[in-house]
Amino acid sequence: MSKNYTSLISELREKLKKCSSLHDIANIKSFYLGKNGIVSIEFNELKNASIDEKKELGKSLNILKNQVQELISLKLSQAQETKDVDYPIDVTLPGKNISSGSRHPISITINQITSILGKYGFTSVSGIEIEDEFHNFEALNIPDTHPARDMHDTFYVSDNKLLRTHTSSVQIRSMLSNKAPLKIMTPGKVYRCDSDPTHSPMFHQIEGLCIDKDINFCHLKGVLTNFITEFFGRDMEIRFRPSYFPFTEPSAELDIKFRGKWLEVLGCGMVHPNVLTNVKINFKNFSGFAFGLGIERLAMLKYDIVDLRMFYENDISFLSQFKGLK
Repeated sequence: MSKNYTSLISELREKLKKCSSLHDIANIKSFYLGKNGIVSIEFNELKNASIDEKKELGKSLNILKNQVQELISLKLSQAQETKDVDYPIDVTLPGKNISSGSRHPISITINQITSILGKYGFTSVSGIEIEDEFHNFEALNIPDTHPARDMHDTFYVSDNKLLRTHTSSVQIRSMLSNKAPLKIMTPGKVYRCDSDPTHSPMFHQIEGLCIDKDINFCHLKGVLTNFITEFFGRDMEIRFRPSYFPFTEPSAELDIKFRGKWLEVLGCGMVHPNVLTNVKINFKNFSGFAFGLGIERLAMLKYDIVDLRMFYENDISFLSQFKGLK
């Protein structure tokens, strides 16, 4: 047996001399020390030996195993040193297919919208997502009896704390902490109790607010008409349809003619005098307009996406279609 082990060690030395890569050493290690390697098989054969033979063979096998491990470790160390000095990259390893990622379509749409509005003088402002009822409802002229404050429509954290239902709360905080004139946009996440192919409990919204002297509805129409044209990259048939929002008066919804049908894309209006009073701005000296739109809605229209849930499924085949867009 000792003679066979001596032969085995000699054979191992010769194989290690011929190794040219870490990959080859790993194969040799597996061949000798792996689960089904030569040394492991020799240990398994001990069960067939007598008690007296087991003592002698076990001792010899332990010596063999240590020798094999030492020889392989030495070769591995030498190969690693050579690799570090001469070969920063092991060229013998198989190649890897590396593909570049892409921005998420929601991020792309937000960047496009803020870039356009930024050219019109709007400054981006962000705020907290867990709000109190004053900033989310009361300051925006939404009374206790308004249906939007129902538990079925709003995620309440506590009696007076909720996940904001719109980024209008950021507008309120901005008007309270800054003097007029003011021109801001407020991109961010909002939350509502709704879920279907075109609605999500969490979605993204951006609102615009302009407060200054002598602001009127014509300023609002001009900004939004130019914005729609620039965002879609072509002239769009647009209409302003009368509507109702507690925080604007007059209020309107902007519709676009899309594939032969009118589609509502955003709400807008002149800031209600009550809202200006709530944020300590004199509505006799200042007026303003505001508008709000859903990021996902515009992204679905621009990129022909039929199911809003695709934005959140992390499907690589879907997301990879947006490579190159910023």
